[in-house]
Amino acid sequence: MRVAVIGAGAAGCFFAAEAKRRAPDIEMTVYEAGRKPMAKLALTGGGRCNITNTFESVGSLPKVYPRGDKFMKRALKRFGSRDLLQWFEAEGVRFVSQPDGCVFPESQDAMQIVRTLERLMRRSGVELCCGRRVLKIVPKNGTFVLEFADGSRENADRVVLAAGGSSTDFLNRLLPECVEVVPAVPSLFTFKIDDAGLRSLMGTVVQHAAMSLEGTSFRSEGVLLLTDWGVSGPATLKLSSYAARYLSEHAYEAGLLINWTGLPETELRERLLSACAANPRRQLGGVRPDGVTERLWHHLLGRAGVKPELRCAELGARGANRIVNTLSADRYRICGRAAFKEEFVTCGGVSLSSVNLGTLECRGVPGLYFAGEVLDIDAVTGGFNLQAAWSSAYVVAEAISA
Repeated sequence: MRVAVIGAGAAGCFFAAEAKRRAPDIEMTVYEAGRKPMAKLALTGGGRCNITNTFESVGSLPKVYPRGDKFMKRALKRFGSRDLLQWFEAEGVRFVSQPDGCVFPESQDAMQIVRTLERLMRRSGVELCCGRRVLKIVPKNGTFVLEFADGSRENADRVVLAAGGSSTDFLNRLLPECVEVVPAVPSLFTFKIDDAGLRSLMGTVVQHAAMSLEGTSFRSEGVLLLTDWGVSGPATLKLSSYAARYLSEHAYEAGLLINWTGLPETELRERLLSACAANPRRQLGGVRPDGVTERLWHHLLGRAGVKPELRCAELGARGANRIVNTLSADRYRICGRAAFKEEFVTCGGVSLSSVNLGTLECRGVPGLYFAGEVLDIDAVTGGFNLQAAWSSAYVVAEAISA
């Protein structure tokens, strides 16, 4: 049996290595449009490779997989993060876990993962062809013909599409018409905020913020980073992932509400009034909430219309209300998006309704399989997107080698 893999990223290369381990007699060729394999994998985690997550503090899967959580629930039972680490540990790779659950190679070098997969593919006889762009997958009498950009053609008995990050137009041209493609849009990005006062606080970190989009149910919590263009950090990236399609449909313009402490309004009010009662002669500028820096506190008092030099005893109910409202629901306008470093992730791709979730084989085209980000599966940051690539590739390897 001849298997053609389109895309030499994490999913494509892991699939090739695992399928050949299971069925050494498979004739396997991996086609990559770029000059080298796993270029994106080499950049993940700032070059350290956040390979997976322990999932110990995840709670429910929809919190980390806004799209594809039902498939991932099944796939993780078959090949979860512990299985992945054992798989690589058998090849001599050691790992370390952070308190937030992110897992990295002990070497802190993404190239160790890349080299391990390259070595396994060479050792098992996988043919890797870089600089070969496939333009069309044509089913023909139970097999397939691949049409390349250079005009050449290749035959295959099975095809695995693992070309993550492909555009909607490219997928529609590449795939048979019966395959439904969900339009792809960015899902991990930071927010541009047109507010000079906020941007002047660049470098400020807020450890326990809560964010939401005005008029929607999209909400996130976590660390918030203020930048010279707006807001970033885990809380922002989570919100961008949850609301990826909504923000795309609204041209990346929306009202953003920030709770600077993550605390409920009633608790914020109690803490503010208690602090003022305990320090009646102190100026408000010196009585700031936990986790709010002095520069940020003065900025927030200004937005509330309260002077920092005002004595605590002089703060009336109206002033207290304005401060609490600003702390709990400070409103800014999102006026665009900015790419988040190397974490270029999209939502969209091949619809999960077009595939058998047990094998990831196309329902309308037997012998055509999908793995990785080319599927409409994506996650927040923290190693979850790579785990989706590993788990989906394993499911396909299991199916093809059966």
